[in-house]
Amino acid sequence: MAVGRFVFLSKDEMDLVHSQSLECLREIGVHIPSHPILKTLKDAGASVDESKMVARIPECMVADALRTSPRSFKMCARDPKNDLTVPVSGPPYAATTGLGVYIRDMDTGAKRPSTRKDIADFIRLADALEGVDFVWTTLTATEVNQASHSLHELWTAMQNTTKHVNGVSILSAEDAKAQVELASLIAGDKDALRKRPLFSVICCSIAPLSYETGIVEGMVELSKAGIPVMSMSMSLSGGSAPVTMAGTICNANTENLASLVITQSSAPGAPHIYCSSSAPINMRTGSINYMTVEQCLIAASLGQMARRYSLPAMVGDWGVNDTDEPGIPHSLTEIMGLALSTMGNSDLVSGIGGLDAVKGASFDQAVIESKLWESFRQFMRGYTVSKETIALDVVKKVGHGNTFISHPHTAKHFKSELIFKDPSLAKWEVNRSTAMVPEAKEIARRLLAEHRPPAVDKDIVSMGDEVIARFEKTSR
Repeated sequence: MAVGRFVFLSKDEMDLVHSQSLECLREIGVHIPSHPILKTLKDAGASVDESKMVARIPECMVADALRTSPRSFKMCARDPKNDLTVPVSGPPYAATTGLGVYIRDMDTGAKRPSTRKDIADFIRLADALEGVDFVWTTLTATEVNQASHSLHELWTAMQNTTKHVNGVSILSAEDAKAQVELASLIAGDKDALRKRPLFSVICCSIAPLSYETGIVEGMVELSKAGIPVMSMSMSLSGGSAPVTMAGTICNANTENLASLVITQSSAPGAPHIYCSSSAPINMRTGSINYMTVEQCLIAASLGQMARRYSLPAMVGDWGVNDTDEPGIPHSLTEIMGLALSTMGNSDLVSGIGGLDAVKGASFDQAVIESKLWESFRQFMRGYTVSKETIALDVVKKVGHGNTFISHPHTAKHFKSELIFKDPSLAKWEVNRSTAMVPEAKEIARRLLAEHRPPAVDKDIVSMGDEVIARFEKTSR
């Protein structure tokens, strides 16, 4: 299958990144402030400095982790027709943004702290949008006990979509266990959830080469339950990673290999997704800067490394707006760079509906980016290269200097081979424009008014609410 892909590293350069990552793990190691996980790694062969809480990981442990991690698996959904198998052969699956702390009101334009109702509405809109394949929990439930906000976000999202849910927050091992318990209510029980993981979770390392206690212990609990873990590195060039592209790429790759060793040492065979949301920092402000040339080069490189390891990957981003106003505010160069990141061997991408460098979200922006993604993903559609599609027999029949337009071969194949863009979307693709915003608002309003995914049984909802209430009592 022929698919359009963007590559950056040569084979020799990939080999060098790999060897330098192994040297980094072996000589520098990773900081893991968790005695249980350090013990697990030590028992598996790591050299552990208990006083500094640093594990130095030998190459054999990396090889073992790569050997036991599954090459392919399903990210399942409440409706099986929405199940996603990774890796993909064509365009990546796209998700919403996350984890914003405000929503932009469609009517007034005002920004306000996001709530569970906003999460429910945003996820329900995403459930209706064709350009959204799975959902991140997207927004923070700011009105609840913050010790349990991730549980409220996951539970709200699962009730408002039939698509796969990707959790964006994990706070502790107990939080992870409670998330598994919630999803088990939807799946039927924990065994059913293991067979059909209805959610996955992003577990971030802290660049450079470190972990937060709750997140890394939660990552292990999720792996033991069979929940796919996305080991996201946010290596920021010039901030939390060397400013050079090579240094950033190697740091993100090293963190991903370390996370893989942790999950596979704790739960061999656990589903694991190589993940990155790495980019340079803005050298004027110190904030992350996704709208750069370098972001897509980092994404393409890490996608190549994931393919080298035969691991599913989420390394690209799709979100064309990092301001706080809906629309397409950036130039062709910036949008092209971001678009190329989705073509860099990524199986999953995210960002639909985000504003303000992921600090916020917007219903109308979700519609805009879903529509744009429907068009752009066609560039990564698979094409069959075979004797039939090369069609020398047809060439022979048509003859020199003649036309193929009336030949049956053309009628048979043109709809599957050629992309026919919707002309009504032309104004949605104008750079530095807000011309599409009014229509996007109307689409969002209509879908929010009309679309209702099948409801979760009320008794199950009550049991989930009880799980969260119980967690809140014990976490005080």
